[in-house]
Amino acid sequence: MPDGALPDIASLDADGLSRALGDLGQPAFRQRQLIAWLYARAVDGFESMSDLPSALRSALAERYSLVLPEPAEVRHSSDGTRKYLWKLADGVLVESVGIPVGDRLTVCFSTQAGCAMGCTFCATGKGGFVRNLTPGEMVWQVVLVAREFGTRASNAVAMGQGEPFNNYDATLGALRLMNSKSGPEIGARHLTVSTCGVIPGIQRLSTEPEQFTLAVSLHSAVQATRDRIMPGVRRWPLDELQQALVDYTQRTGRRPTLEFALIAGVNDTPGEVAALVDFARGWMSHVNVIPMNPVVGAPGQRPGDASVAAVAEALSAAGIETSVRTERGADIEAACGQLTQRHRPSAG
Repeated sequence: MPDGALPDIASLDADGLSRALGDLGQPAFRQRQLIAWLYARAVDGFESMSDLPSALRSALAERYSLVLPEPAEVRHSSDGTRKYLWKLADGVLVESVGIPVGDRLTVCFSTQAGCAMGCTFCATGKGGFVRNLTPGEMVWQVVLVAREFGTRASNAVAMGQGEPFNNYDATLGALRLMNSKSGPEIGARHLTVSTCGVIPGIQRLSTEPEQFTLAVSLHSAVQATRDRIMPGVRRWPLDELQQALVDYTQRTGRRPTLEFALIAGVNDTPGEVAALVDFARGWMSHVNVIPMNPVVGAPGQRPGDASVAAVAEALSAAGIETSVRTERGADIEAACGQLTQRHRPSAG
C-alpha cells in the first residue's frame, strides 16, 4: 500500500468488518448492513449506504478506500458465456467468467492475479504471479458479473486465475462473504474451491464448518508425468495427495472432484488411464474429464472425441463416478486453462 493511502475495505473479511465497526463503537448488526451494501448491492461509495448513520459513513470514508473493479473488457461467446477483464484499484488486471445455463449462472472467479504454479497447459501461469487478491476483490467479481447478466449468481467456483490455497485465508473469507445471508447468499455446496493439490490447504478445508465443495486439478496419476506438467506441486507426491483426499472424504462426508485435462499423447494413453483408475477407485471421488483447450505457446494437443469417450468409459467401467465437461467459452479464451491478465489484441 503506498504511503498515505487508506487501507482498502475489500481487504477485510466478515470478522475484519466486525472488528472495524467495533473499533468505531458500532453495534453488531451494522456488520450485516455493511456487508449488504458492499457485496449484495455493490455500491461505489460509503455515502450511498443510506441506512448507516451519517457519522459512521464519514468515519468509514476517513479510514478506508472503496473502489469497485472496473470492466476493462467484456467478451461475449457464441454460447452465451462472457469473459470479464477487471481493472482493480491498483491497476492490476484479472479475469473472471460468467457461464449461464438455463436460469442459473455460474461465475468462475480468480483468487490471485497470475499464478506461480507453472502448469504447462495453462495460460495463466505464463504471465507469472502478480499478487494475491483480497476477499472483497473475489466477491466483487461474482457480484458484478451477476449484475451485468441481470440476475443473481447461483454458483461460484474458484477456478479462475491463481491457486486458492496459496491465498487460503482471503479465499475462505471471500467464500464466507458469498455465503452470507447479507451478501450474495450462495449456498455453501454451490461454492467450489479448485486446487492443484496443495495438501495443507485440503487438510485445512476439511476442518472448516461450512460445506464448501472441493475440486482438485489432478491431470495425471503418474508421478513423472504430473511432475512434468504441474511443476508447482512436485513437493506433494500422489500417494500423499490420495491419502489427504481419502481423509477429507472421511472427515467431511463430501465427494471431491478430480479435474483431469486430457492432453493427446500425454495423459490419455492406456498406462495413464490405468493409473487414473487406480488413483480414483475405492474411495468417494468424481472424475471430471476435460479435453484440453487450446493455449497459445502450450505444448500438447486436444485429444479426439473417441479418445475422450474411451477414457470416460474406462473410468465408468471401474465404478468411478465420471463426467465429461461441456466446453464453454473457448471461442473467447474463457474455457479451462485459458485465462490471462491481458487485453485481447485489437483487430488489424
